[in-house]
Amino acid sequence: MFAVVGAVASLGRGGSGAAAVAPSLVAGLVAAGVLTLLLARVLGAPSAGTSVAVGDEQATRVVVPMTATTRRRFLGSAAALGAGAAVAAGAGRWLQQRGVAAAERLKTVLPRPADPLPPVPAGADLGVDGVDPFITPNADFYRIDTALTIPQVDPRSWSLRVSGRVDQPLEISYEQLLDRPMVEADITLACVSNEVGGSLVGNARWLGCRLDDLLDEAGIDPSADQVVGRSVDGFTAGFPTALLDGRDALVAVGMNGEPLPLRHGFPARLVVPGVYGYVSATKWLSEIELTRFDEFEGYWVPRGWAVEGPVKTQARIDTPTGGTTLAVGEPAPIAGVAWAPTRGIERVEVQVDDGPWSDAELGEQYADTTWRQWVHEWVPTEARYHEIRVRATDGTGETQTEERTPVAPDGASGWHTLRVDAR
Repeated sequence: MFAVVGAVASLGRGGSGAAAVAPSLVAGLVAAGVLTLLLARVLGAPSAGTSVAVGDEQATRVVVPMTATTRRRFLGSAAALGAGAAVAAGAGRWLQQRGVAAAERLKTVLPRPADPLPPVPAGADLGVDGVDPFITPNADFYRIDTALTIPQVDPRSWSLRVSGRVDQPLEISYEQLLDRPMVEADITLACVSNEVGGSLVGNARWLGCRLDDLLDEAGIDPSADQVVGRSVDGFTAGFPTALLDGRDALVAVGMNGEPLPLRHGFPARLVVPGVYGYVSATKWLSEIELTRFDEFEGYWVPRGWAVEGPVKTQARIDTPTGGTTLAVGEPAPIAGVAWAPTRGIERVEVQVDDGPWSDAELGEQYADTTWRQWVHEWVPTEARYHEIRVRATDGTGETQTEERTPVAPDGASGWHTLRVDAR
């Protein structure tokens, strides 16, 4: 009866379908199982001196009273079943929360940007097989965070606070956030733990309100030199207020034309071009605090990572892949992507073995905040192993260094190099 009442109450709280009634039904089944097993143990044993019929005679069966061992077994079973019930109840609540967050996301209608971006020009995507597309699909976009399970945030009860060293603290609801002027920006994000040639990088079209406009409304105290994003799960990341320099830093609500996916921060996250995600890209955002570097450190800084994390200029070979066997005399284009957000990519060069560096053909430079595709036409002429390497030059004229460094403390560096076998 309690399970039925709970299921009806869940439906009355705005839930729908199995996700709403699952916690109550699971709890009811677990409770029934606990009662059945425990009562079977108690009622299944006759009391001492019970009379039983044996043919035409009556006999008395002596039952040994419960010993310490059987009591411990009974209590152990009860504890185990109780723990199972608690786990099942917790799982049920999580399923219900997940259902609500997913349902609310599906009902979200994103506002139109004040000045919509034009479609990505055809020349930005060179169409080479094996190269990541210019816009990374949401399902393929990398995910790196500290959350053991994806936070399930109900936007109806969510709010964003702006606090700390500001003239006027703010708190806005999700509806109020969506009512703010929206802008679109194509921005490449990269993880500081991305190895040279790694895949922890992606490019998306983001929709959100400008972070600098929101903070101007709150009024930044001149003493503040750090913007800290706080997540609903306790994660924090901080970057310099100096990065509020006109770049498209956003409180993002949309990604590639749809509300943020749950795994990418729904209902809101920070997107700041030019710096690694560990200091800027707070997902499941709940608070923005203006503070100072000498009074607060973001999550990763005390763990040995650099205080500031500007994205390093990088180029990656997507095709061919290392260890590939190629046919001598057959065209084997060497292609990939290169990025240096906020600086742009001016040049990509490819070297085969000890030959000269050759300029690659570049896809159209759509924005200096995005990566850029490149391709170098190559035909292997010798049957042997060949070593291929690539380097990029950003919009400031700086060519990425050959020196290989690990990802810690501020991002990997070095030329992406691989070997292929021509036969």
